[in-house]
Amino acid sequence: MHRVNVSLYAAALTVLIFGLWWTPYALSAKERPGSSGIPPEKVAGYIYAVIKADRTLYTTEIVNRLQAKGITTASEHWEQENALMLPAQFLQHSGKLAAESGSGIRYRLISLWPIYRRNAPASDLERNALESLRKNPDVPVTGIVTSGRQQYFQAIYPDLAVSQACIDCHNAHLLSPKRDFKLNDMMGGIAITIPLE
Repeated sequence: MHRVNVSLYAAALTVLIFGLWWTPYALSAKERPGSSGIPPEKVAGYIYAVIKADRTLYTTEIVNRLQAKGITTASEHWEQENALMLPAQFLQHSGKLAAESGSGIRYRLISLWPIYRRNAPASDLERNALESLRKNPDVPVTGIVTSGRQQYFQAIYPDLAVSQACIDCHNAHLLSPKRDFKLNDMMGGIAITIPLE
């Protein structure tokens, strides 16, 4: 019942790793001779496209498919239950790996209705971005943030409910402050942070 099709999982991870490998190369474009560099808005858009594709692929072709076939389930406590991680956990863990890569790139899920406090907005920019995305989810919100002496470009994109599994988890979770999500609702945002040189 709990056997995972390793090749599907490996394929999703390969797509994610390729995206993370390519990103630092794109960021160093301004250091290459004859290159004017890539604007941070474009780099953030590229990163978001990879994150969104990886997460959608993992959700639809791995989690939903394996659960529908009765092969395994996805669970918040996946490590203890020998199950698949939830799609949100997939994004959180891949964001942690990206942060540990030394590239300076970070991404994470944020929400106005976080199940866990660590996913609440960490700044006025993030909070205002989520409010803005509720009204107009088609336009990411961007800004410059400072940490110590380093400046970062930050872009916040909408995080939409792409799967019934996401909706069911949030609507049923004991710690969820919002329990009426529907398919394609904005559940929060994906905050992408890129160091500026």
